[in-house]
Amino acid sequence: MKIPRIAYAAYGFALVVIVLDQLTKAWVLSGLNMLDASGAMLDRELWGYRSIEVLGSFFKITFVANDGVSFGLFGGGAGRWFLSVFSIGVAGLLGWWALKADRRLLITAIGLVIGGAVGNVIDRIRFGFVVDFADFSGTGVFPWVFNVADSAITIGVILLILDSLLSERAAKVGLAAEKS
Repeated sequence: MKIPRIAYAAYGFALVVIVLDQLTKAWVLSGLNMLDASGAMLDRELWGYRSIEVLGSFFKITFVANDGVSFGLFGGGAGRWFLSVFSIGVAGLLGWWALKADRRLLITAIGLVIGGAVGNVIDRIRFGFVVDFADFSGTGVFPWVFNVADSAITIGVILLILDSLLSERAAKVGLAAEKS
């Protein structure tokens, strides 16, 4: 099976998201002294509350061990492997969809969601939770702490919706032009 050139763009976006996600998480873990001398995660008893103000209370780097899904929903740790398998399945289906896609916006969206899903799966398998750190709770508007993967998934889903609306509109315009 030949992989269409446009599908490589989706896989490229996914790879960029995965690399950025894992690099920022490694930077946060080391910067907040969450790793021991060997590079392994400290025991939970030693974590404490670790945060660094970047832009006052507006933006902080705050370590959160998220054992739920995006923004900590459905947490508790029991679903670690279910969430991992589910995310890998979603990434696989999206990877297959990328082989069939022909619109740039759709390809971008697919790549972002794949990258975000895989980035968080790496954490779940490695640590048993996802490393979240971007904290805008000081704004009083957005109380959740998140990461690059969460952002990529959110932007990707928004782009999927936008692509759907735009392609639906283009189809209606095309039908109207055919009728005239």
